[in-house]
Amino acid sequence: MVEEGIVLGHKISKHGIEVDKAKIEVISRLPPPTSVKGVRSFLGHVEFYRRFIKDFSKVVNPLCKLLEKDVKFMFNEGCMTAFELLKYKLTTTPIITTPNWSLPFELMYNASDAASVLGQRVNKMFHPVYYESKIMNDA
Repeated sequence: MVEEGIVLGHKISKHGIEVDKAKIEVISRLPPPTSVKGVRSFLGHVEFYRRFIKDFSKVVNPLCKLLEKDVKFMFNEGCMTAFELLKYKLTTTPIITTPNWSLPFELMYNASDAASVLGQRVNKMFHPVYYESKIMNDA
């Protein structure tokens, strides 16, 4: 009866599961942090997805240096590159895949019980199928 629709934050259609474009636009329009608090907030959100971003620790290193004690906040070119790369990695479709109903599912969640990921292992590599977070909102 319905050709496509948004279910649990994902667009479902005859093509399978796709990312909701509205959520991608929010992340892609996110301005760079202007303070240590902004960097901490951004890193706190992306930290949960670290296992899905290749070389995560190397990518965030310039941003983490801004959090060191007695360091002057200088959001330089290296920080901007890391910020833009993280935004790109979070907004491109490979981060979420369509479920393979013949494989078992795995549920991962963080210690605060505020976020979780449903996924499957294909050739020992974890592929996320769905993300859920109690603390993330439309803003």
